[in-house]
Parts: sequence; C-alpha cells; structure tokens
Amino acid sequence: MSIPSPRPAPPEPPRVGQALAALREQQQLSLDELSRRAGVSKSMLSQIERAQANPTVAVVWRLANALGVPLADLLADAPRAEAPVITTVAAQDTPTLGAPDARCRLRILGPIELAGRFEWYELTLQPGAALESAPHEPGSREHLSVLSGQIDLEAGDASTRLKSGETARYPVDRPHAIRNAGRTVAQALLVVLHAP
Repeated sequence: MSIPSPRPAPPEPPRVGQALAALREQQQLSLDELSRRAGVSKSMLSQIERAQANPTVAVVWRLANALGVPLADLLADAPRAEAPVITTVAAQDTPTLGAPDARCRLRILGPIELAGRFEWYELTLQPGAALESAPHEPGSREHLSVLSGQIDLEAGDASTRLKSGETARYPVDRPHAIRNAGRTVAQALLVVLHAP
C-alpha cells in the first residue's frame, strides 16, 4: 500500500492590512478621510489594518481607487514569478462570499485584477433567500443566467421571473435584487460589467 504524499500548504493570503496602513501613512490620510473617500466604515478599515477582518474584492477595489493606486498594490507583498500559460484554481480555493445565515452564496469566478471592471460569480440561493444590492456606478449592467430553479429579479421598478436556462440583462445603477422564487435551491451565473 502506498502512502499518499501530503498536500502542500496553501499560500498565505495577501496582507492587505499591512499594505493599506503603509499606503495610508505614505499619503498622510487619517482613517476618517480614507473612510469618506472609499465609502468603507472607519471601524472596518481599522480591522483590516490590524488583520482582524478580510476585505471583500469590492472593498479592496474601493480602497485602491480611494488611494489612487492599482489594485495589485494592496494585494502584492512580494515580487511574483512569471505567470504560467495556464493557471487553475481548485474548487476549495475559489473565494466565496456568503450571507451570515448561509442562505446566499457567491463564488468569485473572475480574477482579482478585473474586480471593479468585469466580475463573474456563481450564485446559489436557498429557497426564499435574496441578494439585494445598492446601486452601482451609472451605466453599470448585470447579466444573470439561471442554471437551475426559479429566480425573481428586480431592477428599480421593473421585475421579472426567470426559469432555468433563461438570461436577463439589466442596468444596476439603481437598487436591484435577485430572489429565489421556488421551493428548491436556485443557481445562476452572475456577470457584472462596471461602467468605464
């Protein structure tokens, strides 16, 4: 019987907090000022800097914009080797965002460097669950393709019901919501195109 070789430890996540604190100090910004510019609470900024919270891709993107630096400046903590031709991400290593009650889950399928411009997700909604969103930048759009189940979609005052196999395209510069309208788990692919 052969003994399986141990799996290598996954790489450490980027130290966003250290980079954030260094850039904020370099630009002589208070937590209050950066909070105002980025639209991120002061307490959240403090927790990120102290490595007590892991920011979402959207929060890191907002911080990079508020600091006027590329997203990579907040994520890179060492020079990187030349990228391979094909890269893969294991299922267990795919970043996931979820509601505290675990009824709504977004798996981040797009690469981090496109965050804030072009993002795509696998969305899973338990029966009765909803993903409610505030308006994005003017001109932004989403594309929602239902893989299984039924989904009620609201964009501003407009609404529709989507069945498995259907796709909706809609503006998201207004409040919008995606709700599981059925009695079974609903899954969809969600693509977000941010305005330039």
